[in-house]
Amino acid sequence: MKRLVVLGGGESGVGTAILGKKKGYEVFVSDFGKIKENYKEVLEINGLKWEDEKHTEALILNADVVMKSPGIPDKAPIVKKLVEKGIPVISEIEFACQFTDAITIGITGSNGKTTTTMLTYHLLRQGGLNVGLAGNVGKSFAWQVADEDYDCYVLELSSFQLDGIINYKPHIAIITNISPDHLDRYDYKYENYINSKFRITMNQTEEDYLIYDNEDEAIQNWLKNNKTKARLIPFSVVEKQENGAFLNTDTMEFTINNEEFEMKTADISLEGKHNMKNAMAAASVAQLMKIRKQTIRESLSNFQGVEHRLEKVLKIANVQYINDSKATNVNATFFALDSMTTPTIWIVGGVDKGNDYSELMPLVREKVKAIICLGLDNKKIIDAFVDVVDIMVEVDNMRDAVNTAKHMAEKGDTVLLSPACASFDLFQNYEDRGKQFKVAVQNL
Repeated sequence: MKRLVVLGGGESGVGTAILGKKKGYEVFVSDFGKIKENYKEVLEINGLKWEDEKHTEALILNADVVMKSPGIPDKAPIVKKLVEKGIPVISEIEFACQFTDAITIGITGSNGKTTTTMLTYHLLRQGGLNVGLAGNVGKSFAWQVADEDYDCYVLELSSFQLDGIINYKPHIAIITNISPDHLDRYDYKYENYINSKFRITMNQTEEDYLIYDNEDEAIQNWLKNNKTKARLIPFSVVEKQENGAFLNTDTMEFTINNEEFEMKTADISLEGKHNMKNAMAAASVAQLMKIRKQTIRESLSNFQGVEHRLEKVLKIANVQYINDSKATNVNATFFALDSMTTPTIWIVGGVDKGNDYSELMPLVREKVKAIICLGLDNKKIIDAFVDVVDIMVEVDNMRDAVNTAKHMAEKGDTVLLSPACASFDLFQNYEDRGKQFKVAVQNL
């Protein structure tokens, strides 16, 4: 009997353990942190062996295969020991894909991947396909492969999940864009991170498709210097694409496998230029999957965005409050500020991942009237913008941030939470940060 060791007892770890047991593996789950009570219960009910707050080497280094949760870095001592012993360390996606014949649509990118994933799932489901949603969103892919019977899956894939694949191959891959993020996990080398994203296409064949942003410099350079067998479907908001999607003034035009389709941008529920790109990527998948054009149009017009991503919370005294807590890097905040059309009070800060704020300068000059720093260490933000905006305030909790914003705001202004940073200094995660913002706004 083969031994499967699962490192990390969260959603992907528990899902993998359940699938492993079902497929006849001897399974052991080990988490260096604490496993949440609800996951412990699931492990117990399924008769799975586990430990937490430690890694017992004797129970781990005898594995035939190890599934590592995406949050555990390759530099972790236990991972290094496994690699030295030549034991394969793979991701949940790699483990689960061998046990399903379902078509997968894999979506990666530095920003926009959750919106594109949810939008693609919405289009395919509205089109009547029997489709699952997994990866970074929803229920674990492995868990669904164990319990469900979907014909296709839409998977949101981080670079960390792609680092752990060997044979996994999506039928359709999307790279929304690439900008520096998580460089602390890639020896601070941008090219390592770019290569990691492009692993999504490494096993694709001539039967498969790669959909990508044709204006993205990192993507263009990689495609110039490297080969993929996949059929290329570019999208662009600036120039015509012979085989792909592009924005022609106020109309999105598609030519995919000689099939043509167009849609007015005014009919799309999402706002902002970056969302036109997300819509092009998702609609390209829908066309490849033979969804009716009328269904694609209807689905793009009735899609209700993603929580914590440019989410309109409330309008109070003619001031709009927007929750963009999911913006954990500068590039995501760039999109947010770019889509602002009124004077903005910007709540920013948290754990900096090596941010360079200079690219935000023109937008901050043009749109931001005041900055509220919400973090334990705001020095970098203050240094960057002290000469650009008149008012800067530091706070260390969400209630103060929102109350301060309320006092600064005048009729017609927008209060935007778009942190450009991770949340772990003051919050559990970006969801917790976004929820606290919404509660604070509702209490005004």
